[in-house]
Amino acid sequence: MNAFRSLYRHGFARVAACTVPVQLADPRHNLQQIIALAGEASAAGAALAVFPELCLSGYAIDDLRQQDALLDGVQNCLIQLQAETRAWKTVIVVGAPIVQRGRLFNCAVVLHQGAILGIVPKSYLPNYREFYDSRHFTTGIDIANETLRIGSQNIPFGTDLIFESLDLPDFIFGIEICEDLWVPNPPSTALALAGATVIGNPSASTITIGKSEDRHLLCRAQSQRALCAYVYAAAGAGESTTDVAWDGQVSIYEAGRLLGESTRFPKTAQMTLADIDLDLVRQERMRMGSFHDCARAHDHGAWRRIGFTLSPVEADIGFHRVVARFPFVPENPDRLDQDCYEAWTIQVRALTQRLQSSGVERCVIGVSGGLDST
Repeated sequence: MNAFRSLYRHGFARVAACTVPVQLADPRHNLQQIIALAGEASAAGAALAVFPELCLSGYAIDDLRQQDALLDGVQNCLIQLQAETRAWKTVIVVGAPIVQRGRLFNCAVVLHQGAILGIVPKSYLPNYREFYDSRHFTTGIDIANETLRIGSQNIPFGTDLIFESLDLPDFIFGIEICEDLWVPNPPSTALALAGATVIGNPSASTITIGKSEDRHLLCRAQSQRALCAYVYAAAGAGESTTDVAWDGQVSIYEAGRLLGESTRFPKTAQMTLADIDLDLVRQERMRMGSFHDCARAHDHGAWRRIGFTLSPVEADIGFHRVVARFPFVPENPDRLDQDCYEAWTIQVRALTQRLQSSGVERCVIGVSGGLDST
């Protein structure tokens, strides 16, 4: 009975968007923060936990990003984190600077139950206003079919990776990093067309007035257009404030709907949990034939699909999702007024057009309260 009550038996999956306070250029400290919050995500039954961009090293460290002492420390911490994940069922996504063939990449590292499943480099490097990513990093936009060696492991490396659960239908996710979402054609579009139902975005994203609203707009629009769940996790406490600041915004969207978000400018670690409806995503895509037409038109067929066994929790872990008492009636009074105005005006205009087209000079409207006219 307990297993039957698990949300994973009913087409849902729990995801977590996380942010942690970092100490710049101190991977060991940052690792402990990540381990603590990842453990909480696992205890909560999450299938996926996304942490911020470069959270192992800190983002605002400029030329320290290229120092061997830091990069060696990051790699050692990744190996330690890999060992820690043996105890968790949750897939963990963390940001780290990674060296490959003598070049430095801004990467998302995907770990699960004692294995590094893959490493995804950032495609688009901002080099305007307060950003200088191109000074330190190489774009990963054309990286495919490569492997990267950490310790004794050969790990899939590239922007051609899609991660697919072998035992939870439709739990398929892809990764894009921060600026990747802001370009006209985000990698998440191609990932969704290739089958990804969930997109994780480890982000640093400095904060300026009004930028939080812009992030919400982008996440909402992309989750709507790509018919996916979107898990966004931005850097916060501990990042430098010499000339810019960070607000630690995390949010989770599903097909244009906000499922959860955290408070901004946190001083401590924060995690937002939400239960995404994988059945809803699958069914919406099935109904929308143009989605699959677009997928066929843009399929380059070169994706590497990384399979893993999630083994989700089978116990009753509750439900992190708001279920409206009146699902077809907006709770916001202003939105309710707008919907009522539109519903009334649509009917009036439709009837007016019908009468004008048919040439009827008089009409009789019958109002009935019977069940047959409901």
